[in-house]
Amino acid sequence: MANFYRDNADILFHLRQLDLSRVIDLKEDGFAERDLYPYAPKDTADALDNYDRVLEIIGEIAGEFAAPRAREVDEEEAAFADGEVTYPAGIRAAVERLNQADMAGFTMPRRYGGINMPMTVFSMAIEIISRADASLMLVFGLQGLSDTICKFGSEEQRQKYLPRFATGEIVGSMALTEPDSGSDLQSAMMRAWQDENGVWRLNGVKRFITNGCGDISLVMARSEEGTTSGRGLSLFIYERDENMRIRRIEHKLGIKGSPTCELQFNDAPAELLGKRKMGLVKYTIYLMNGARLAVAAQSVGIAEAAYREANAYARDRVQFKKPVRDFAAVYEMLTDMKIAIEAGRALVYETSRIVDIKEGIEDRLEKHPERTADLRDDLKRYTRFASLFTPLAKSYAAEMANKVCYDAIQVHGGVGFTKEFDAERHYRDARITSIYEGTTQLQVVAAMGGIIGGAVSERLTEYEEECDYAALGDLFADLQQMRTQLEKAVSHIKAKGDSVYQEFHAGRLVAMTWDVINSYLLCRDALVSERKKTVARLYMAKARHRLRALLDYVVADDYSFIEGHRLVIDEEGEAAG
Repeated sequence: MANFYRDNADILFHLRQLDLSRVIDLKEDGFAERDLYPYAPKDTADALDNYDRVLEIIGEIAGEFAAPRAREVDEEEAAFADGEVTYPAGIRAAVERLNQADMAGFTMPRRYGGINMPMTVFSMAIEIISRADASLMLVFGLQGLSDTICKFGSEEQRQKYLPRFATGEIVGSMALTEPDSGSDLQSAMMRAWQDENGVWRLNGVKRFITNGCGDISLVMARSEEGTTSGRGLSLFIYERDENMRIRRIEHKLGIKGSPTCELQFNDAPAELLGKRKMGLVKYTIYLMNGARLAVAAQSVGIAEAAYREANAYARDRVQFKKPVRDFAAVYEMLTDMKIAIEAGRALVYETSRIVDIKEGIEDRLEKHPERTADLRDDLKRYTRFASLFTPLAKSYAAEMANKVCYDAIQVHGGVGFTKEFDAERHYRDARITSIYEGTTQLQVVAAMGGIIGGAVSERLTEYEEECDYAALGDLFADLQQMRTQLEKAVSHIKAKGDSVYQEFHAGRLVAMTWDVINSYLLCRDALVSERKKTVARLYMAKARHRLRALLDYVVADDYSFIEGHRLVIDEEGEAAG
């Protein structure tokens, strides 16, 4: 039997080796529920055993049920007729299996019917599901929006919605994007107003809404008349009724089993979530960061599927009397693919662990306000790390997945360009990961504050204090050199004080940061695994050269590209030439 958890040695490695002790303590609030629920863990070992058993269930559903139906899901696609959306049969059946296994309330507290899994385990589950079918993840993963209701909603709203999410009775969507506002969410203009009975009403259009046909939507709308900034936006809980019309669904390159909808709201009744004017600056940022981490995990899952297809094909395909995988040009490509995936997985899981600790500290402060003095600084630190690592993980994993899926087709040769193999489907599914929930370019902007502000160096110092990297000998020397190169580039940019120059080189600084953090994480794994030592050595052998080239470009103070780009791309420049 195929089990996409049990057959993945690297996921098993991380669940065993990641230090989740603090995550577990915070998530379980010191195991306060062990006598309230028979399935609540009694201690850390019991919690880890729970995680293992839950992931085994996810792995079985993914491998035995979802993966064999993924091609049919892609071919059938989500359908739209008479104002209603129909999921492909394979998606409906897989969601039913997940609901029957009580996986719909994955991260939700037990008191609302959930199973109280941390984000780190949710990321593992999302990766496993995405390897089976990237479209299915967009139903399974969107249960995460219930976390936003749980964190910011009233107790009445929690009781009203969360138990229904937990059973799978309802599914949801994030209705944020509008026809004229993509990544620029602060320009959203959907109107929210209160009628004579004090009921909030929504008017306007939302576009590119993943799973917009869902029962519950978190809708961002402008509640403050006369405003044009993010401060005029609030977030609302909308339960689908006759006042919202699905106008159409998009015909897409990939993830075809997931409906992407255009929605027309006509005085649709809704409930305010939290406080007015905090919709974008607090609630939607929280919602989006969770979605970005989910996309990062999805990216790793798609890449894993593409790599496995390519590796199997290269092993079986014989050319010139030997398997294709035995040619250096091919085995180097496959090795790079595998290493890039393992680096992405380490980064996504580390990011998830950071987010778990940050969220756990916030929850503990809410339950135990007397702890404010000793936890306040810790919360600030982990908030900085989460703000840095989330865009880094999303951007690296998405770009990595696109490259891995591109190379997977190349390994297949001509048949990779046909529907005879799944390589082309993975390639199409991966393409959206660097676009939705914030493009890679937007993630670069989001990460720059932490890079320039010193959060990277702060975290790297913590890694060195926690681990005996010196035991790795020359690898540690290489790590220190790479860190020095990154810090030299950052210092150079800061010293110039030129915002235009900083913006131009932001992508290069982020790429350098990827390589340095990934190298630290792989070397941390290398302390307990000889195989991981080889992975780290091979990753760093190429990363060192990338860093040197990027550093040279950053410190060259060459403004010619900044000054010359308009001449090259403007029509006037072409005519003058």
